[in-house]
Amino acid sequence: MRKELEKGFLTPQPVFIVATYDEKGNADAMNAAWCGQVGPKQLSLSLSPHTTTENLKNQKAFTVSFATKEQIAACDYVGLVSLGKVADKMQKSGFTLTKSGKVNAPIINELPVAIECNVVSITEEYGETRVVGEIVGMSADETVLTDGKVDLEKLHPVMFDSSALCYREIGASIGNAWNIGKELM
Repeated sequence: MRKELEKGFLTPQPVFIVATYDEKGNADAMNAAWCGQVGPKQLSLSLSPHTTTENLKNQKAFTVSFATKEQIAACDYVGLVSLGKVADKMQKSGFTLTKSGKVNAPIINELPVAIECNVVSITEEYGETRVVGEIVGMSADETVLTDGKVDLEKLHPVMFDSSALCYREIGASIGNAWNIGKELM
């Protein structure tokens, strides 16, 4: 029997770490589950008020890295604390940074895949800030590549389960897209 639930949710949600610089060049990062790809060249973020939100408005650039199983504690930490309240947030997280060669934002060295974006629009409604970024670059550590492509079984990205309020590891492939259904044709 099907039951009515109080609210809807979409899961899984990828867990991304959004990294920015402030007006003084200080790096910040935050955990953002409300992020998704919008077509082949754009990402969309939905953020509540944060230091990162202000940095996005001022710097017009950011990187997005996949949170990984190996770094989940540090990824959760940067979502729990604000740079405005913890001055050494990045140092305490254990993350080290390299400036992106494509945008004015940091790349987190410990997270093997980074997507580099320039802000193309920022809108505010319902108490949230929606940021659309144009993807201008992507880099990946060789340890997570197979045949020149990101291999999720090597990357170990995590997802946010908004129903159970936990992180889950993304698992093995169960079939090839645009192929497995052919058996029903």
